[in-house]
Amino acid sequence: MGRATFRAYSSPTLVLLAMDWPDGKNFKDFLGFAILRSPGFKPGEKDGYLLNKIGFAPPGPYSQSLPSNVSPIQKFLWWDSAVRDAGRAKVFTYTVTPVRGTGPNDLRLVDEAASPPTKVTVPSAVGDDISTWFNRAVVSSQSFQHKFPDPLKDLDNAMAWLANGLDGAFKEVLNGASRVSGAIYHLTDKEWVVPALKSFKGDLALVYQDRPNDTTSSPAIKILKAAKGAKFQGSKRSKTNIMHDKFLVDQDHHRLLMGSANFTPEGLTSQANLLHIFNSKGLSDLFVARQKLLAGDPSVSNTAKGAAWSKEISVGNAKVRVIFSPEPTKQRESIDRVVRSIKAAKESVIFCLFDPTDADLISSLLAVGDAKKLCYGLLNAISTPKKKDNLSASGEAPQAPTAATQIKVTLYNRSRRDKAVLAYNYFRPGTTPSGFLPELNAVDMSSRSTVPRPKSGKPGGGPPAVHIHHKFIVVDPQTENPIIYTGSNNLSNNSTHRNDENLLEITGSPELAQTYLAEFMRLYEHYRARALWNMNHPSAKGKLTQPATASSKLGQTFTLKTARDAWVKGAYKAGTPEYLARRLFAPKA
Repeated sequence: MGRATFRAYSSPTLVLLAMDWPDGKNFKDFLGFAILRSPGFKPGEKDGYLLNKIGFAPPGPYSQSLPSNVSPIQKFLWWDSAVRDAGRAKVFTYTVTPVRGTGPNDLRLVDEAASPPTKVTVPSAVGDDISTWFNRAVVSSQSFQHKFPDPLKDLDNAMAWLANGLDGAFKEVLNGASRVSGAIYHLTDKEWVVPALKSFKGDLALVYQDRPNDTTSSPAIKILKAAKGAKFQGSKRSKTNIMHDKFLVDQDHHRLLMGSANFTPEGLTSQANLLHIFNSKGLSDLFVARQKLLAGDPSVSNTAKGAAWSKEISVGNAKVRVIFSPEPTKQRESIDRVVRSIKAAKESVIFCLFDPTDADLISSLLAVGDAKKLCYGLLNAISTPKKKDNLSASGEAPQAPTAATQIKVTLYNRSRRDKAVLAYNYFRPGTTPSGFLPELNAVDMSSRSTVPRPKSGKPGGGPPAVHIHHKFIVVDPQTENPIIYTGSNNLSNNSTHRNDENLLEITGSPELAQTYLAEFMRLYEHYRARALWNMNHPSAKGKLTQPATASSKLGQTFTLKTARDAWVKGAYKAGTPEYLARRLFAPKA
């Protein structure tokens, strides 16, 4: 009998385990995996099994998570997110054991098929060459609701939990610096960022978005001017549609902080985002030069002159190129390069984007799946096609739909058909499965913002409806030759031709790609469960349409299965997406 295998993909905050048991195809009573970790989850605990919220009985009002040796993990991808701050940059040992049986009273761990105990190092967020922070962001999670049932009463700790250490990136880049320059779209966070910049003793030069319809950063700029006097230089940017960059550069030590996160309370916490710090003179110099250009507030056409991918810059083992938008009207070097890389993918592509609207980009991404390669995507929202979008009464696209309509229809159909591309979702009141909590859609953090919350009834009032704010695509993330695209660019026409943006291409760093993969799958699987539940269980006036009994579809959605073929589906059938995921992400036996 062959052994189970697994491969670990680590980030500073979690470990993604890609598991396989090739011999599982021979046993119809293969019910999943038990995952043992050493050390365990409590102080002084020698070892412990990873927990599973799902059991063999439908969840009830007081259901508790159970260890995976009695409640097997019925997935080939599972993540250990119980990595506390004290456990980061440390070593854990995992053992994955197949479980056979027919139900809760008939379970047997197949010890002879257990994987060898394998050590996994959780990396530190701060690296010698590239530092990486992903926030948690999941206000729509059981963990957040249990920990913070009323987050406004414990907002500082709630924000710190959601930020997941990302707030530390600002202290890191400012520490020891005497000259810092940057370009910031929205600067409003007075929990961490504004205080850090205010107390910074060196010279600070910032370009910030300032247009008649958007003066969001003005209160923070006034605070910095009053606090720093001659040591602060603020430059308004008004000529492009939006100045969407978010970066700071320590010019003394050539450290570049950049990423997708806006410097707002929500951007650092409840909106899914990341930040990097690159230790690189070549890369830092390019961003400093860009900041100086933007400080003069040139026109769109003048800003776009010479827009091109930079030469390759070595950052440790990684090779990095950058391109700044806007580009000239008839040029699209940024997106076209991404599209070419996607089309050349050997095995897989993952993408996590706010609102991509480029037809060529979307088509190339979906073509990856059509070519029997792996493609997983997570978006902030996927809207339902409406008649007002020139659709026929049947909901089908018209003979000559606009590009925007075509993208909307295509994404909507894919999200309903193959579930490989989906949008943010949460358990809504009235249709929440038993044993789970109705979840928060957002948390009001206006008390931690330099911009007060608009009064009730005014346009734009309330917390922003942004949850997935990432802007990354990773080609072949599990291979030795991945390509990462990341930055501020939403990969749309506006981002390419009308906004100030940055987009990085990173090659030569499989470790960084694996971090992206681990963090992506955490979000993807989290929201996929909620999306599938809401698709299958629509509400009628806020009430469940059917009881959550063990025999109902409602009760079975979050219930462990008692036979292999009820949960593995196509995992042992060559050519299916499940088969590809099982074979590609996990190592061969």
